[in-house]
Amino acid sequence: MSTRAKAHNDKEGKLPVRDVDDDAALPAIMDVGEFSLLSMVGASRMFNESVRRIGRIAMRDASVLIEGETGCGKEMAARAIHYLGARRDRPFIPVNCGAIPDTLIEAEFFGHGRGAFTDAREARAGLIAQAHGGTLFLDEIDSLTPKAQVSLLRFLQDQKYRPVGRDVELKADVRIIAATNKLLTELAGSERFRSDLLYRLNILYLHIPPLREREGDAELLAQHFLRHYAKKYNLPPKRFSPQTLRWIRHHDWPGNVRELENTVHREFLLSEGDVIEFGCVTHASELMPETAAFSAEDYATLDFRSAKTKAIEDFERAYLARILQVAHGNISAAARIAKKERRAFGKLLKKYSISREQFI
Repeated sequence: MSTRAKAHNDKEGKLPVRDVDDDAALPAIMDVGEFSLLSMVGASRMFNESVRRIGRIAMRDASVLIEGETGCGKEMAARAIHYLGARRDRPFIPVNCGAIPDTLIEAEFFGHGRGAFTDAREARAGLIAQAHGGTLFLDEIDSLTPKAQVSLLRFLQDQKYRPVGRDVELKADVRIIAATNKLLTELAGSERFRSDLLYRLNILYLHIPPLREREGDAELLAQHFLRHYAKKYNLPPKRFSPQTLRWIRHHDWPGNVRELENTVHREFLLSEGDVIEFGCVTHASELMPETAAFSAEDYATLDFRSAKTKAIEDFERAYLARILQVAHGNISAAARIAKKERRAFGKLLKKYSISREQFI
């Protein structure tokens, strides 16, 4: 990308979709400070819509509320908003609201003077002073106590604050970006979050979609993380087996991008050879055949013990067939997915006269 093109993207607040094979495709602004687009990889419609909205929000200097499930990339989006905006040369200060004790909330946010409380041996600037001119990112904003919510609301009204133990009132120029994995409107409706604080935060709104709604992105991200960790550990490149890629593509990923990255990281380090295989069938509906060997009426004609034995046999037969189908007839891979020893898995196949050849 030319320097002129980079400048144009910077000026317009556009966050280009990254080609996962082209590290040089990132605009220069993406390498500022500690920010990187490591997790912002994708090509789905939902991803592209989020990227475009991030670009627009970055150019409007107002408070932002980001909502999305755990691990979907809310902090990454907040960093993108900061480093694509006019405050990019000023600090980006992240804070986990759930980690601040209620008794220290004002001191943490606004700072304190010397002797303001026990152990306050010297004056200290708070998070707001540290973020002056830049962005204060408040993660898990929903965990703030009522007292903390009042303190933050007071600052948001006029961006003025008073350090604990001091009489002077100070002013700070800070952009607030808040994030939560809860729905603040629901919390406000049940009076667990202040409505007036919600209105102050929710000037600009961004929803980060879960990975399961980003069709095709899980596979792109997995391949990207695989290359990243090969480079990080200076190890030979590895690849996913076809069945593993298929499993990655269809898994729900309740932990979203964070879960996917941690999974790839672990499997990359622990796998032997240059082919990575992992994944398992997790839903009961995936374990049963489309048409059961016995109907409900058939089971009703059997005594309890016979019906139970038949149900177990039907389950085992269907499960083995489905696992072999996922593993394309590879018995070793199927045994790993089932978390059984290969010999025991082979005995089960022999018991039900299931041949691997029909799944190759």
